[in-house]
Amino acid sequence: MCVVAGGDVAKRLVSLLSVRGEDLAATWADTVAGSLGGRVSRAEVQRELQELYDALVAALGRDSLDAHGDAFGEVRALLTELSRSRAKQGFTPTETALSVYALKEVLEPSLSGDVEDVQAYLKFAALLDALGLFTIEVFTRTREALISAQAEQLLELSTPVVKLWDGVIGVPLVGTLDSARTMVVMEKMLQALIDTGSEQAIIDITGVPAVDTEVAQHLLKTVVAARLMGAECTISGIRPQIAQTIVALGIDFGDIVTKATLADALRHALRRSGVTLSRTVAQAGR
Repeated sequence: MCVVAGGDVAKRLVSLLSVRGEDLAATWADTVAGSLGGRVSRAEVQRELQELYDALVAALGRDSLDAHGDAFGEVRALLTELSRSRAKQGFTPTETALSVYALKEVLEPSLSGDVEDVQAYLKFAALLDALGLFTIEVFTRTREALISAQAEQLLELSTPVVKLWDGVIGVPLVGTLDSARTMVVMEKMLQALIDTGSEQAIIDITGVPAVDTEVAQHLLKTVVAARLMGAECTISGIRPQIAQTIVALGIDFGDIVTKATLADALRHALRRSGVTLSRTVAQAGR
C-alpha cells in the first residue's frame, strides 16, 4: 500500500479544497446554518466559515497538518472567535464543534476514491477532530467565565445596601450566607458607611433560612469590620427558631445588639443616632 508523505497530503488537500472552493464553502455554510435552527443568520454563518475556510486552505498550503502549529494560528484565532460567539449566544459545545466537523461531510463527494485521496481525507478528518476539540476547550472556558460573571452579578443583586435614615443604613439578607457572600456584604456595607457618612448599620437576617456556627461567624466578622470603621451594627430578624438554634449551638454574639424585627432595630439605631421618637395619637372625630 502506498503511503503519502505529510507534505504531499497537505498539497493534495489544498488541491481538493481549491478546485471547488467557493462551492464547498457555501455548502459548508448551508449545512451548519441548518443545524443551528435559524438562530444565526445564513449570511453571518457564511462570513464566519468563508474566513475559516480560506485560513484553513492557507495553513495547509504551508505543508502543515499540525492543528496546534504556527501555520494554523489564524485558524485557531478564528475558531476562538466563533466559539466565544456561540457560547454567548447560548449554543451547546456539541453544536459548536459540529460546525467544524461538518466540513468532513462536505468534502466527501469531492473524493475520487484513489488511495491518495483516501489517505488525504483521513489525515484531514484527524485535523478537523483536533480543531473541533480546540473549539470545545475555548467554548468551555468562555462559558465558565460567563457563569462566573453572572454569579457575581447575582451576588451583587442579592446583597443590597439601602439608606434607611440619615446616618442609618440597612443590609437585608436573603438566602444562605457563605464566605464569598460575606465578603461582598462586608465590602458593600463598609463602602456605604463611607459614602453616606453613617454610623449605624442594620443587618437584617429575616430572609436567612437558618443560622449555624459558620453563618454566625460570618455575621461576627461583618460586625467587627463595621466597628473598625467607627460604626455600630445591629442584627435584626432573630426569629424564635433561630434564637433556639443559636442557644443550642452555644454561639455567643457578645455585646452585639440583636433585635427580633427590622422595626425594632431601626428604632434602636435612631435612638443611638440621637433622633427623638414620639408617637402621635389621632384625636377622635378627626
